[in-house]
Amino acid sequence: MEIEPLRIEGAYQVTPRQFPDDRGVFLEAFRGDLLAELTGHEMRVLQTNVSVSARGALRGIHYADVPPSQAKYVTALSGSFLDFVVDIRVGSPTFGQWQSVLLDTVDRRAVYLSEGLGHALCALEDGSTAHYLCSAAYNPTREHGLHPLDPAIGLELPDGLEPTLSPKDAAAPTLEDARAAGLLPSYDACRAFRTELGSAP
Repeated sequence: MEIEPLRIEGAYQVTPRQFPDDRGVFLEAFRGDLLAELTGHEMRVLQTNVSVSARGALRGIHYADVPPSQAKYVTALSGSFLDFVVDIRVGSPTFGQWQSVLLDTVDRRAVYLSEGLGHALCALEDGSTAHYLCSAAYNPTREHGLHPLDPAIGLELPDGLEPTLSPKDAAAPTLEDARAAGLLPSYDACRAFRTELGSAP
């Protein structure tokens, strides 16, 4: 398994080693010990989610209040996605920037994003199924969103793909409106929380 940091601090791309034979294929999809060597703490999984999406379904940009926020580890079980990690931490050197990773059933990559980062997922095929490991349970009072088509963020979708948003995501504020309203996590608070996780017994 190869775990590589993305250019946004606290986000990683995970590429598993696959073992095919005449029965199919085997791989390690998650290694908490290896991830902890890079993040400084183990990812405690409290909830798993599955989403099944039609082509063009764009989920996000979602995030949660820090603490405890919600770290995520996302893989594709079928179909394919563009997974977007968005730095929404006020004060971060890469604030407002994003990076995408192709998740599919060929390379079977995963994306890990730490607490405080924004996340969006765009399905590239009908019936694409994503699996999420989450470090905290869903709490609707602490969950937030940003408009995924905010031009100031500028997520790049494939040519010819028409995005479909939920009513909630379509009504979400822009990055600047959320920052002005004090809805975004701070870079310092996110780093302090991750340090606290690393020192917990």
